[in-house]
Parts: sequence; structure tokens; C-alpha cells
Amino acid sequence: MTFRIAAAALALLALPAFAKSEKSRVVQKALRHSVRIEVLVKGKVERSASGVVVATEGDTSYVLTNEHVVQREGLSATASFQVVVERPKLHRLQARVIAEGKVPDEDLALLAVYGEPMPPAQLAAEEYVDVGDDVIVVGAPYGRALSVSSGIVSQLEVDEQDPRIQRAMKTDAPIGYGASGGGVFAVPSGRLVGVVEGYRTAKVAFGGLSKDEFSFDVPMPGETFLAPPSKIRAFVLRAGVGRLAGLKEGSVMAGTAPLAAPLAGGQ
Repeated sequence: MTFRIAAAALALLALPAFAKSEKSRVVQKALRHSVRIEVLVKGKVERSASGVVVATEGDTSYVLTNEHVVQREGLSATASFQVVVERPKLHRLQARVIAEGKVPDEDLALLAVYGEPMPPAQLAAEEYVDVGDDVIVVGAPYGRALSVSSGIVSQLEVDEQDPRIQRAMKTDAPIGYGASGGGVFAVPSGRLVGVVEGYRTAKVAFGGLSKDEFSFDVPMPGETFLAPPSKIRAFVLRAGVGRLAGLKEGSVMAGTAPLAAPLAGGQ
């Protein structure tokens, strides 16, 4: 009897460690949908952010990010774009902007990435997300490797006339500079329920009244702003890749503002 128990214990120890939590499984899947975005000017990275793959066709993948990431304002010259794929192996691919929304109402942009099909995230339907839902956020703060934070949907703003239309969303998951455009994924389904647009900060000061006093900005809990599912789905449809993302015309009710023209240069 003792021998059988010992043998069973050894057999369990020999098994690979596949028993991951639901959140861990969502994280591993979400990381494969996520990329870093680099905005280059004269061959040097001048701006970095995050993005999430929402559709693929042949060797072309389509990455969703923020419009403020790809806009010309603040750049010293004409820009080009590339995405950094981290899994399964770190490498870079050229990209071009094919659609842009208009800030602040629709801070979204779509890039076409050539040379490699990447696994797209499944877009959540409008009715799929609610306040209190568990989520994880994948982003690349300060242009470094992708990182993950977790929290809940802390606020969901809907249209006053039609509550089925979502206008804005927030999460209490902490993020940092460079996480703009990062995907927000539901737990346990792994569906894309939001895209990071920005966050509010509070200034924290240290020291007394002397010249040695210093301060820095700290993200405020619950004040990470997201594009909600209805806004994402409407944008993807108008960008012309809705079918590739598994959407049907007329399947969303969000606004229908025309998309801005892509950036000149680097396209």
C-alpha cells in the first residue's frame, strides 16, 4: 500500500506544470495578441506605445492602437512605424497606418503589419462587459517589454438616449506611460473588451520647503480610460477589416463619424 502511494506521488511530480489559473491562461493568450509599437523618425525611435492584433489575412496582420500614438503632432519629421513582436521570438515588422479616428471622440488607429500572420484577439460584444468584471491589461510601459496588470471594470458610460451604446469605460488596473493602445482582456474568456486610451495622474511631492523638494506623477486608481467594445467594433468595421475580425455590418450601434485620412509619409 505504501509503495502504491509513493509511486502515485512520484507520477504526479513527473507531470508537467500545466495546472494554471484562469487568469494565467488569459495572460498567456493575451500576450500573443499584443505587440509594442515604435514610431521612428530618421531611423530612431521617437515614440513608443502598445497595440493589439484584431484581424489577420494571409501574411498581413492588423493592429489596433491609439490615434494619438500615430499622429504627426509632436514629431520632429516624417514618421515610419514598426511593431515589436515578443512571442515566440523577439523581432520587428514594418507597418503602416491605414485608418485613424478623430481625437478625442475616437482615439483609435489601425496599422497593417506585413510579413507575418499573428493570432488576433476575439472582440467582445457590447453586452458582454459590465462594471465589476475582472480584466487584465497588456501594455509596454516606457517602451520596454510587455507587462500585465489586473483589475476590474470600474466605470462604464453609456449614451443618455440609448443605453445600449457605450461611450467610455474605465478600469482600476494600473498602467504607465507607453501602455496607450494596450489591450484589455476579460477574465476568464480572454476576449478583447477595451483598449487603453490614457490615464489620470496625481502629483506626489517629497521633501520640505527647501530646494531639495522633488515630485513625480502617480497614476490614480480607477482612472485608466478605455475605448469600450462598441467603439472598438464600430471603428474596426469602418476601417474595412470587420469581416476579418469576425464582425457583421450593422452589428454595432456606436457613432458613425468618418475616419481621418492616414498619416503622410512612412506608409
